[in-house]
Amino acid sequence: MGEWVRIPLSSNYAAAYAAKDADVDVVAAYPITPQTTVVEKIAEFIANGELQAEMIHVESEHSALSACIGAASAGARVFTATSAQGLELMHELLYIASGLRLPIVMSIASRALSAPISIWGDYSDVMATRDSSWITIIASSAQEVYDSIIQAYKVAENPDVLLPVMVAYDGFLMSHTYEPVYVAKDRSTILEFVPKRKPLWNILDPDKPITVGAVGNPDWYYEFKYQQVVAIENSLNILKQVFEEFGKRFERNYSFIETYNMDGSDIAILTYGGLYGTVTEAVDIMKKRGLDVGAIKLRVFRPWPTEELIRILKNLKAVIVIDRAISFGAALEGPIAMEVLATISKKSLDTALHSYIASVGQRAVTEEDVMAMVENSIDLLKKGVSLTEKSIYWGVRQ
Repeated sequence: MGEWVRIPLSSNYAAAYAAKDADVDVVAAYPITPQTTVVEKIAEFIANGELQAEMIHVESEHSALSACIGAASAGARVFTATSAQGLELMHELLYIASGLRLPIVMSIASRALSAPISIWGDYSDVMATRDSSWITIIASSAQEVYDSIIQAYKVAENPDVLLPVMVAYDGFLMSHTYEPVYVAKDRSTILEFVPKRKPLWNILDPDKPITVGAVGNPDWYYEFKYQQVVAIENSLNILKQVFEEFGKRFERNYSFIETYNMDGSDIAILTYGGLYGTVTEAVDIMKKRGLDVGAIKLRVFRPWPTEELIRILKNLKAVIVIDRAISFGAALEGPIAMEVLATISKKSLDTALHSYIASVGQRAVTEEDVMAMVENSIDLLKKGVSLTEKSIYWGVRQ
């Protein structure tokens, strides 16, 4: 690991270091808990001369993403960060960024949405963006945050993709807690992997004026949207290539879906973000008690990794999905559970699906909670319940 130095970082600081090491040109952001220290650290890098970038101080998150759209349209490598209501204030612009095919990268310190006001972490904000055509990666460690943001630029700027990417992680539970993280000793290590180059998209140039954001009438709007369909489908292969190249270069391996202790397991718990660590601890305890239970981490949410998930699910008797957001009024209120159900249905798998919702508003979830969910699902299987009629709200007072 001679090219790297290991230092203690929160996930917020890991995001800032990644933006610095990717040598971004423009950063525009507005402070919001628990994201603020990302851009504070980047401002420090700029002030110290460690990063030659333009920091745009704006009056809202809407303006922040607007500034990023303008900068990316001019060919800059751009970065922003936000959370919760800030992400929702950006919502209008999310569709403009992806529709204009701009390779913006954004970190999300995921947080519950108001009302009532909650500054604590869940994934309500990220799940509300799932149809915006942003590639979405969910990290479960500070190291993964750093690595994922660097990978995101290589994916976003690929000419077969040209879509924005968000990298999400737990607000507070990850954004403000420290872990040892390998960061590059020298920026050149990262820029060899994701070099800056002349933009491959149409850019704003006073000498060659173009129209950006023109009206798409009914004769052509549909085709523009279908181009985004093709682009996000293309990103599946590009993501895989980027993960493989990153692993070969830096000996840290990533994939769409990661598994833990699956050998011999016929039941698995699928979740995402920082909760995955609690789940793996629970799996270790259950294995010692003779329960064949494994863990599955969803890392890439958009594009949905159908084939990778099918390869895992087809060998399972049951999958327990723990969601950390509510899709109000849906057939299954767990947003990831709904995606898993569609995947199971697509190939007519015999895998049972039990949907749980937990950790909403950062309600604590312990190893004992996870084990109790497994015990509950084993009881459901004995009763012949292969699909929970509705999501099970674990730990809620009714």
